Amino acid sequence: MNMSLLHDATFCAMYVSAAIVTLVIVERLIFYGYTLRSARALEATLTRETLASGGLPLGVDGKAQSIPAAAIRQMLDERASYRSRDDIEDMSSAIFVASKAKLEHHLWILDTVVTAAPLMGLLGTILGIIDTFTALAQSGISDPQGVAAGIGTALFATALGITIALYGLVFLNHFRDRVERIADHLKILLLRAAMGVAAPAAAPLARSPARAAA
Repeated sequence: MNMSLLHDATFCAMYVSAAIVTLVIVERLIFYGYTLRSARALEATLTRETLASGGLPLGVDGKAQSIPAAAIRQMLDERASYRSRDDIEDMSSAIFVASKAKLEHHLWILDTVVTAAPLMGLLGTILGIIDTFTALAQSGISDPQGVAAGIGTALFATALGITIALYGLVFLNHFRDRVERIADHLKILLLRAAMGVAAPAAAPLARSPARAAA
């Protein structure tokens, strides 16, 4: 088995992982920045008065593609089907869960690379040392500089793996914080939408018989 080839393949895998992590980071930075701005803007416009008018609030029209806008639009589009307050609560909960899943999209890639990069680096180091010892067994220690270079390259694999893991971990934690912030804004928006849906009713929406009995 060619250990040198496997060692080089491990390096290639780590460089590819670093490139993928960078692409995900750039995409998520843009996505979370846009989504957070949209959520904050909607909080400023989503009021009881705008909902009572019966139309869609500013920023929730069909052209708005942000997750908060889509969530509020779905909540308002389904208002004709609500028969009780429980229906409203169930719908808002379902929309929130689905929206949060979209917010966490692609984060599994960062999580996987953070876990796998140090292991790939360690594998590269082990393969590099095996390759160096194999060369020593065949030619002896006639070239100490070559041996030192081989060991150095092998150790560099571990350093590279740890660096990639730290790089991904910093942004992964940052993105998880962003998800929680956006989720908090989304909860507020859905609560306001739920209040706005119930407000125009002629009488308070009744609770379902099962929950009323409870």
